[in-house]
Amino acid sequence: MADVKGQKTPKIPVWDLPDVPKGVLPSHIELQRTRVLCTSAAPTYTESVQYSGAYASMGVDNSLSFAQFKKNFKVDIISLDEDDMEFDMIGIDAAIANAFRRILIAELPTMAIQSVFIANNTSVIPDESIAHRLGLVPLKIDPRLFDYISENDEPNEKNTIVFKLHVRCGKKGPRLSVKSNELKWLPNGSELLLDESTPGSSSKVRTRTSFSRSQDSLPGFKDPIGPGNNDILIARLGPGQEIELEAHANKGIGRTHAKWSPVATAWYRMLPEIVLLEEIKGDKAEELVKKCPIKVFDIEDIPGGGRKATVARPRACTLCRECIRGDDWEKLVAVRRVKDHFIFRVESTGALPPDVLFTEAVKILEQKCERVIAELC
Repeated sequence: MADVKGQKTPKIPVWDLPDVPKGVLPSHIELQRTRVLCTSAAPTYTESVQYSGAYASMGVDNSLSFAQFKKNFKVDIISLDEDDMEFDMIGIDAAIANAFRRILIAELPTMAIQSVFIANNTSVIPDESIAHRLGLVPLKIDPRLFDYISENDEPNEKNTIVFKLHVRCGKKGPRLSVKSNELKWLPNGSELLLDESTPGSSSKVRTRTSFSRSQDSLPGFKDPIGPGNNDILIARLGPGQEIELEAHANKGIGRTHAKWSPVATAWYRMLPEIVLLEEIKGDKAEELVKKCPIKVFDIEDIPGGGRKATVARPRACTLCRECIRGDDWEKLVAVRRVKDHFIFRVESTGALPPDVLFTEAVKILEQKCERVIAELC
């Protein structure tokens, strides 16, 4: 073998090569295992290595250890309010994070309006459109207090919530906005007659529900039931127009229909990691700060004079990769993602607080695991 100048390169026998250290991965392989490397062209090493014997030749056991999982797994709550929560899940695989996301969107039960009985509608909006809008109004009700209803079940106080809406616009008045705050809870059930009663008949008047007792007397019903937001527009009425209806809410899950999804959004992303491979000073540091549209980088004064670039807000990185485009910037800045660290954000529609939603999602995943174990045994 010869190089470009014609000089021969000595051959090294394979048995004379240095041994690979046992029990620890080389730094470049450890980086590929734990990080997604983002280049200006595309992210690389995005897959997770699941095979237990992937690094057996180096004396490293890659099998899943429950004890190691318990040691590494951690949840850090970054922010929490009535409707939004942001937290970090550390030490898990992307498949687990995605399982939580899918459960939050499609498998957590809520209450939503399913049936609408319209007694009078003289507005310009068709009955079907009003029913559709009412179905998408989030209801601030704990679904754990209710049962599912099947086709053969009678609507009762444990599976149905009844709301009444009756709004009329005066003939000489201005146009009227009908909003979700007009939905009034009927704890005693439906007021619409199922059939016309015979005059003088002593039989009990039948309505569209069969409540044996008032819902406000049931345990757990401390707060009045109503919409999660009172400012949702349902219709606009002109002079002389009127809407009178009754809406029945039932329990369901988002997999059946999106109106039962308890979250407006549930998403996650890997934690960004920005590393300066070399110290960047002077005009180059100023250029780097200007390249980032999210202002991830900042300028820091150096003792003795001069200025250098620092990574001030790595968590804000959106992976636009502008900082590594052109002029060999990839040799100065490395953009990575941590494979087992996820930034999770949950926005509730109002039925339950976001921290309760995530706790319920964990319970559902636990039930799924128990069913799989039972089937295997």
